Amino acid sequence: MSIRTLDDLLAEGVSGRRVLVRADLNVPLDKQTGDITDDGRIRAVLPTLGALVEAGAKVVVCSHLGRPKGAPAPQFSLRPVAGRLGELLGAPVHFATDTVGDSARSTVAGLADGQVALLENLRFNAGETSKDDAERGAFADQLVAFGDAYVDDAFGAVHRKHASVYDVPARLPHVAGRLVLREVEVLSRLTSDPERPYVVVLGGSKVSDKLAVIEALLPTVDRLLIGGGMCFTFLKAQGLEVGTSLLEKDMVETCGNLLERAAGKILLPVDVVVADAFAPDAAHDTVRVDGIPSHRLGLDIGPETVAGFAAALSQAKTIFWNGPMGVFEMAAFANGTRGVAEAITKTDAFTVVGGGDSAAAVRALGLDESSFGHISTGGGASLEYLEGKTLPGIAALEN
Repeated sequence: MSIRTLDDLLAEGVSGRRVLVRADLNVPLDKQTGDITDDGRIRAVLPTLGALVEAGAKVVVCSHLGRPKGAPAPQFSLRPVAGRLGELLGAPVHFATDTVGDSARSTVAGLADGQVALLENLRFNAGETSKDDAERGAFADQLVAFGDAYVDDAFGAVHRKHASVYDVPARLPHVAGRLVLREVEVLSRLTSDPERPYVVVLGGSKVSDKLAVIEALLPTVDRLLIGGGMCFTFLKAQGLEVGTSLLEKDMVETCGNLLERAAGKILLPVDVVVADAFAPDAAHDTVRVDGIPSHRLGLDIGPETVAGFAAALSQAKTIFWNGPMGVFEMAAFANGTRGVAEAITKTDAFTVVGGGDSAAAVRALGLDESSFGHISTGGGASLEYLEGKTLPGIAALEN
């Protein structure tokens, strides 16, 4: 793969030049207060932004947040992100109250060398996510007016064929930022020639969300450990009662076929934590998987399963983990995710956390981020890369 990098751009000199940076600042916000609850994605882009600031560029940052419907929506404003980004950079970030309008034009025009501006949410504009090439291209034309060069550092968005990811680099000199470059280097280690044993841990709620990556990984992994809500569809495929646990009935036969083809590679839970209701204070117990009561639902893997998963992980030389083992947001059902995460940190393996809820769990549970080899910022992008799909944002950088 041949992609020009941020270092190539810096070597050419960026002092006084406007550099448009596509970042992934799609951080979670508290619904009540609007405060940022996890600034991991903001921190992830700091190496790229810091290098551009130090080199004297006029840095124009754009990002999406949430899923607004192509029109302004106050609850999805990037204003709080501008404040936090300024704190982390140690200098004010100038915020434009629109994306390509009067505020954006005046904000960018007023930048001095080494200053940073953040445009309002890209998805407040229908052209950003449009399926129509002409509409998307027209919006890209407006964005490129703010840059002499383009840096993509939004790995979490490279699997989207959006204007700021796919169409803008076709119109400007373009490079990969530090984060995107690191993500591609790490994930290519998992797909090209991983050191063995190679163990993958998959969790989350739905088998259907992970089916493609399971299909892609089965021929290459040595062990595949499955927890989270998706494990109950696999348990059902073994003929077990799963009570009122999350179940994708239309995927039971598929899971049965996967278990047959896996030749012993797939490791499923042997015990689970079941509760009377999906609530943090619900009465709960640990039961064997062949003893799940018909009126209760599983919300976490049990301690015996954690021990079995930890034993499998202890032998690994390469580990990829995507998806929590239970409802980690509720303390009563966080032990499975915590136990597996801690087991991963105790290995000598090259370890990768596949973004999304897994990365959020690492931070929410107070685990030491530096004890993992790499924590990806892109859940969906990471999985699609491992599936072998062409990612539009990466393809655009290669051109």
